Amino acid sequence: MKFGTQIIHNKHSIDPYAKGLSVPIYQVSTFAQESVDHFGKYDYARSGNPTRDALEETVALLENGSHGFAFASGMAAISSVLLLFSPGDHLVVCEDVYGGAFRVLTTLFTRLGIQSTFVDATDPARIAEAITPATKAIYLETPSNPLLKITDLRAAVDLAKERGLLTLVDNTFMTPYLQRPLDLGCDIVLHSGTKFLNGHSDVICGFAVVKDEGLGKQIKFIQNAFGAILGPQDCWLVLRGLKTLRVRMDESQKSAFSVANWLTQQRRVTEVFYPGLEQHPGYGVHKSQSAGPGAVLSFKLETVELTHRLLEKMECAAFAVSLGGVESIISYPPKMSHAAMPAEERASRGITDNLVRLSVGLEETEDLIADLDRVINF
Repeated sequence: MKFGTQIIHNKHSIDPYAKGLSVPIYQVSTFAQESVDHFGKYDYARSGNPTRDALEETVALLENGSHGFAFASGMAAISSVLLLFSPGDHLVVCEDVYGGAFRVLTTLFTRLGIQSTFVDATDPARIAEAITPATKAIYLETPSNPLLKITDLRAAVDLAKERGLLTLVDNTFMTPYLQRPLDLGCDIVLHSGTKFLNGHSDVICGFAVVKDEGLGKQIKFIQNAFGAILGPQDCWLVLRGLKTLRVRMDESQKSAFSVANWLTQQRRVTEVFYPGLEQHPGYGVHKSQSAGPGAVLSFKLETVELTHRLLEKMECAAFAVSLGGVESIISYPPKMSHAAMPAEERASRGITDNLVRLSVGLEETEDLIADLDRVINF
């Protein structure tokens, strides 16, 4: 069964009780038990809820994993998974990781004695050089946020397996429709489900998916113990959003490709970062491990003043934090996604004050380009 059919026809497509074409919202906190010695599948909703189970199993199915876990936010998913590690452990992390992940790694987890080294993960040799006897995992984003850098996941997995390390991959930009890291040998896939998986800018959520049973048991224990779970109403909204994931991604990706090509021809645009462009340095690697370039691109303008004008004057894109909605969203990484990263760290990574990130939504492509043209080429 192909992806577009799977998201509509799977074991959670029909309510087993009333045969409704939607999983019910189990808005309950606790469940009655009939026996002191044998509790039912559900006892307390932090530990499990039928609506959450349906969502977790659906996301796991789409990622070709065995277990999925739904959290209250993308950062809750990341932080909970990082609790797999212990004092003295070390991680190798891609250098232009999402600012929230950078913040939690360099502040909260350092307090717990867990250290990170940030490297240019586009070069497998840099990853290898950063591995120490204390290293326990490689943490990656590909494409990365916000410069859309590409990491060769197969090469990273080879390094990890040689040294007995876990490979964690944030797959938010691609979604399982375009990229499945578990199929490439990675161990844990992470998502800010707030973005494309939900797709409607109305839910904050996060996911972790694994294939290994033992790893699944560890994350399940952490999810229950730490308690940063997703509530049933939000689970239902994400289940609804998932049903249109394929058509949303197809349309947004098609527009993003056109917008990126148009931007490359504008004299006031100095750089365009999009893995669908053949001149992108990671174009070949990305094409070999993904089914498409996605709907997010970044670009730099000739001046900071023009950058601010674009952010504030566009009409077909909301100037806002986040991405992956049905509406286009234009963001300013230095003050939004990567505000938590010190200025010198941003500068060393190329996250400059003339950089914008555009998540392309479902508007007509011609309208988006006309709007960009109106603001940039005034």
